[in-house]
Amino acid sequence: MTIMTEAAYLADDSIRQEDAHDHEHHDTGDTTVFGFWIYLMTDCILFASVFATYAVLFMNTAGGVSGRDIFELDYVAIETAALLFSSITYGFAMISAHKQNKSATLAWLMVTFALGAVFIGMEVNEFHHLVVEGNGPSRSAFLSSFFTLVGMHGMHVTAGLIWMVVMMIEVVKRGLGSKTVTRLSCLSLFWHFLDIVWICVFTVVYLLGVM
Repeated sequence: MTIMTEAAYLADDSIRQEDAHDHEHHDTGDTTVFGFWIYLMTDCILFASVFATYAVLFMNTAGGVSGRDIFELDYVAIETAALLFSSITYGFAMISAHKQNKSATLAWLMVTFALGAVFIGMEVNEFHHLVVEGNGPSRSAFLSSFFTLVGMHGMHVTAGLIWMVVMMIEVVKRGLGSKTVTRLSCLSLFWHFLDIVWICVFTVVYLLGVM
């Protein structure tokens, strides 16, 4: 009778420890995501500052080209579509991750990476043509603010792509544990945030620039 009581006590204690361990992991994941939200708010302030700078300087062309002269909306629309679709495909990756479907998660992450790479490639090509035509960032205050705002967003997207490669390697090696899914969730917030910022860039810089 004593042995059975001790066994029951040990079993119950083991269950309590497992529940506490799972709860600790859950709390840690929530704290990580909350901390990443705080980071995004600071990044939002950074972008807001650069947007304000662009708003002040975009009319200062120093006798050079304006947005109406250099912006190609058809080209930028394709670039924008690539980034927006990448946000959708990343959403599919997160759905697959929560379902613990490793192969589907990796497939959607690779599609997302490809779309993000298309976006960056088109942006680099745009910058290259502007510089070759003599419309580099040193030409005017307008171009300086344009290159700074769009380039800063491009650097964030590039960082996101590097992070995505790291996460794909982690998923391959470690699977979809709770920590990995939490990191994927943070990257998801980052990626969707960049999409929102780009919509603002497309509207404020490109659409208003050609009007």
